[in-house]
Amino acid sequence: MQRAGRHGRQPLEGGPMENGVGQEPGTPEPPAAAGPAAPRAPRARPRLVFHTQLAHGSPTGRIEGFTNVKELYAKIAEVFDISPTEILFCTLNTHKVDMQKLLGGQIGLEDFIFAHVRGETKEVEVTKTEDALGLTITDNGAGYAFIKRIKEGSIINRLQTVCVGDSIEAINDHTIVGCRHYEVARMLRELPRAQPFTLRLVQPKKAFDMIGQRTRTSKSPGEGRVASGKETLRLRTQGPAVLEEGPSPSEEEAARQVDDLLESYMGIRDSELASTMVEAAKGSPSVAQLAQGLDSVLGEFAFPQEFVAEVWAAVCHPKGDKE
Repeated sequence: MQRAGRHGRQPLEGGPMENGVGQEPGTPEPPAAAGPAAPRAPRARPRLVFHTQLAHGSPTGRIEGFTNVKELYAKIAEVFDISPTEILFCTLNTHKVDMQKLLGGQIGLEDFIFAHVRGETKEVEVTKTEDALGLTITDNGAGYAFIKRIKEGSIINRLQTVCVGDSIEAINDHTIVGCRHYEVARMLRELPRAQPFTLRLVQPKKAFDMIGQRTRTSKSPGEGRVASGKETLRLRTQGPAVLEEGPSPSEEEAARQVDDLLESYMGIRDSELASTMVEAAKGSPSVAQLAQGLDSVLGEFAFPQEFVAEVWAAVCHPKGDKE
């Protein structure tokens, strides 16, 4: 099975050039129109075209014109004639279930998108003998929460049928499709100890060279860094996507630390949420104002005060700062 490699930078296809630039040599200037000048037509926005494949194998498709994750999934589904609900998550520049290459809130202009679709469904019985199951949860921004990390030596780690990349479809036959990752993490934390419960999981469809793999991820300085180009397309939960410069090394490091704090306090990882919190902290002169700002836009998370303080310290007073 042939796999597509990393493609070069995509051309930006814009509208006609303005102010006479690009005219044929020797072309005379058009005569000035009599009367008031006609209003100038709005300049066409450049079209960003990305290449995509299904992770288990498919022809290469081209997608464009999306502004958020749900629209991205719809575009991919249209290319491959599948339902958008078949897509569990996407990775960038690799067909493997590699959580360090997970598509989050940013796509580099040179990135190749691989869509991981629904495979087999499985049920596993778990007995909570400790408070923590050893799971880190994230979600795809379109209704599916899935396992991003399994802690070594944990309860879940001892269950060989549970793998990184598995989508959590139900807990004790209660469907959680449509729930955000923090809601799923909270449900799992609140389950009573010593009482067995059932997880219904959906694993990503695997190619032949991936069958039998059980992927675990470890913390890495590059985790969450999905942009391969200098410019990135920033996908926002609310509002249109924007083309912007990639984050600086200090911003990447701050976002990585905040993502680690999210895992430590809440059992989730979310690079887009971490980047949003870094932006909020940079504009907050104090912990109290950061807490107020986060509560106004992210109040549904109910962040603990000590967590907010650590976020502010990580962004505004990073370790190694001489001041």
